[in-house]
This record gives sequence, C-alpha cells and structure tokens, in this order.
Amino acid sequence: MNSEYINVDDKIVDLDIIQKHFHCDLNKCKGACCTMKSDFGAPLKSSEIDEISHNLTAILEYLPERNRKKIIENGFWEEKNDILMTRSINKRDCVFVYYENDVAKCGIEKAFLNNKSNFRKPISCFLFPIRVSDFGGEILRYEWYEDCKPALELGRKNKITIAEFCKNALQSAFGTQWYNKLKSYLE
Repeated sequence: MNSEYINVDDKIVDLDIIQKHFHCDLNKCKGACCTMKSDFGAPLKSSEIDEISHNLTAILEYLPERNRKKIIENGFWEEKNDILMTRSINKRDCVFVYYENDVAKCGIEKAFLNNKSNFRKPISCFLFPIRVSDFGGEILRYEWYEDCKPALELGRKNKITIAEFCKNALQSAFGTQWYNKLKSYLE
C-alpha cells in the first residue's frame, strides 16, 4: 500500500492513521492481533520487560497453565535480529494470551484492568494497528492486517478513525499535546 505522510512534531505519520476508519470488532476477529502466525512476538522496549517482570506474579494468575509453564521454563521475552519481543506459543499465540470464550485476550491487560498491575500492556500492542519504526526518527504507520477487515467496517459504520480509536495509546506513547496536534489534522 502506498501512503502519504505528515510531520507532527518530528514524528512522521502515515496519513492512513488519520484518514482510515477503524474500530476493533473482537466478536468477529476473535483477538487475531494476539494470535498472528509469525516467528516473532509482540515488539517490546527494554523498560517494558522490567515493567512486566515487576508485575509478572499478578499477570500469571490470568494465564492458562501451558502459558505459565512456558514463561516459567523459558521466560516471557526473547531477542531476535536485535529486536526484543514476547515469546509465542507454536509460532502463533502470544505467551500472554488467555481465551475468554473463543476470543484471545491479553493477560497483562487483564491484570491491569483488575488493579493487580500498574502496567497496561506493551505499547506496540496498545497502539495496534499503528506500528512505530525508527529510521533516524520515529515513523508511525498503519499496518494492514487481513483479520482486521471487520475493524475497518465497524470503524466506517461508527465514523471512528485509527487515530481516534488509538487515542489513549497515542497519548500514552507521545503525550496529550502531541495527540492534540495530530487531531488538528482530523478536523
């Protein structure tokens, strides 16, 4: 997909983020972003490894036995090609996935929402479908994913853009003032 970009306080932003509509529809996608088939898990920052480690006991309470066992035996993160990431199970489920009915959800976030952890989840997960790359400066781009088609439909129906859907994550990552500058492009 070809895209155009804007500069918001030295962060290059894919215009799709402010133009495309998006709103997760977990009943249809079943939490597919947590179960992508890949050799790589969710990207992590080293500070996030520390945060997860600090809250790991609380997080483990929400995970199925196979995930707890994998974490206890191998840890929850690994480094591949100089990239820190969560481990996955069978090159699919993030090691922090638990299932509620048939929907994949995040055990890290569950612990946070139940006030048992002070860490919500890795910013790469919180921002999805936005991905942040660094090419001498941060570049925010929309990552199209087949299983997110229902989110595009629901976003169009509800008239919510990717930027609006990811408001809390964008504010967490870059600050409210930065988000307000990005939002000015929406108007």
